Amino acid sequence: MGEFNEFAEALFGQLSVEIDEEKEIAELGDRAREGLGDRVEFRKLEEVAGGIMAEYKNMAQEFLGVNVPDSRLEFPELVDLKRIKGQKVFAAGGAGEFVAELFDAVSCGDQKKVAEMMEKDTAKYLVYSTYAIQYISKITTTYGDYMDGVVYLNKFVLSRYPQIILYKQGEPFESRFKEVNSGYMGAVKMTVLEELVHSAQGNLHSVNRRAASEVNRINEELAGIIMSLDNSTVNSLSEYCQLQAVPDDFPFAKKANLFFFLNPDHFLTEQIGPDVMTFTHVEIDPKIGQAVPELLEIYKKWLVPIQQHHAAFTAMEGMAGFAIEEMLGNDPDFQSYLATFMGTDMSSYQVRKGMGTGFVRTVHQDLGRDTFSKIIDIPPNTRELKDAQLYLKKLR
Repeated sequence: MGEFNEFAEALFGQLSVEIDEEKEIAELGDRAREGLGDRVEFRKLEEVAGGIMAEYKNMAQEFLGVNVPDSRLEFPELVDLKRIKGQKVFAAGGAGEFVAELFDAVSCGDQKKVAEMMEKDTAKYLVYSTYAIQYISKITTTYGDYMDGVVYLNKFVLSRYPQIILYKQGEPFESRFKEVNSGYMGAVKMTVLEELVHSAQGNLHSVNRRAASEVNRINEELAGIIMSLDNSTVNSLSEYCQLQAVPDDFPFAKKANLFFFLNPDHFLTEQIGPDVMTFTHVEIDPKIGQAVPELLEIYKKWLVPIQQHHAAFTAMEGMAGFAIEEMLGNDPDFQSYLATFMGTDMSSYQVRKGMGTGFVRTVHQDLGRDTFSKIIDIPPNTRELKDAQLYLKKLR
């Protein structure tokens, strides 16, 4: 267990900044609540969100022109939200139970349990521990989520940020309350609307889920191949790839380093760049291919589902981003949210939105209200995301 314990410790080390930030938010929230006392009072998150849910469902349905199904609201605190994030990994095959257990252990800070899971199924750990780091490290900037008929609002953040922001602004709290409270309303409006849009994405969500699951299956296959390599091959390949030297009595660490280096999401993106998302073939260094003969075929298999996943996810986020811009762009509460929570304005907010929002905006100029049903039923590919005219041509 020695080496696995050290790896578990390293995992929590990678999350230390985020864990410290969570503690700081909790402490600041307590301090702000005490400092504000009963001089001002923000409405409870459950009350605010519940009060707009039905109205925003109807608004979203009218704007999108597609059915927005009924969803229930839940308000998880920090640990529960981290566990929910584990369900968004879309693990391959029977790995779902392993992922749920891993996210639970990481959420609770159980280093011993993480080490035990690492030893129990090293290949799965190599694949899914990266998700635990990625998803949990973003938890304090995640306001909401949607899954299987439930809109989740991050109670840990949304119930504390308004108080913290007002408290940091300082006296007089009463005169500053109106603007911060308006920003709080805007944050809740934005989050509810975003997740309601996600709830309506049906087929697009299914394409994303299947593709992500296939990517994970392929990564599990690669992890199994790397774990089965003999020590001589691992040593020579690690040296050839100029990986950090690891003592011989840490065999797992050597193979883990090699997996993380050869993982297609890292290796191909580093070698080719983001354009890998539009490539139809790849090549690799012959010496690496000779050491791991299955590697090139793994990469070829990976290209199709990763591109499907990237395209579907980008389109999903783009639809939500565009809907927020169009539906809340003139909303005073949303503008207050941008000013008080984000320190920005609508123009800067629009500039910062990504490829998906730009794609949806371009398609919307041509198709109008039919845009959303078309994107959901006929998802774009990665090339079409970069050039919306290709997508429009496909539809004609």
